[in-house]
Amino acid sequence: QVQLVESGGGLVQAGESLRLSCTASGNVFRINAMGWYRQAPGKQRDSVAAITSGGSANYAGSVEGRFTISRDNAKNTVYLQMDSLKPEDTAVYYCYVDQYSIGYGRFQRFWGQGTQVTVSS
Repeated sequence: QVQLVESGGGLVQAGESLRLSCTASGNVFRINAMGWYRQAPGKQRDSVAAITSGGSANYAGSVEGRFTISRDNAKNTVYLQMDSLKPEDTAVYYCYVDQYSIGYGRFQRFWGQGTQVTVSS
């Protein structure tokens, strides 16, 4: 199993920045994609950003140009730099990693516990 620990959430005002971190530990041997989802109260969980093992990133349209995803493979860590935050960015943010499981013969996705981001107007 792979465990993910997130940090960096909090309460900020609109226009400010936050940086989320997510570190994988446990049975980590070759992580493929890493990324972030978010879930606002009463809404479904939506993808925010993802990054491949080679460093290619993609973003949801609502955060393009404001958020930046990056990763440090040596530390098994993915980051989400969030700038120009808006009240509509308020949500619980979840990180994930995809790792190939030899036993299952497919990729498995592991999730973090979530970290709250609240943006006040």
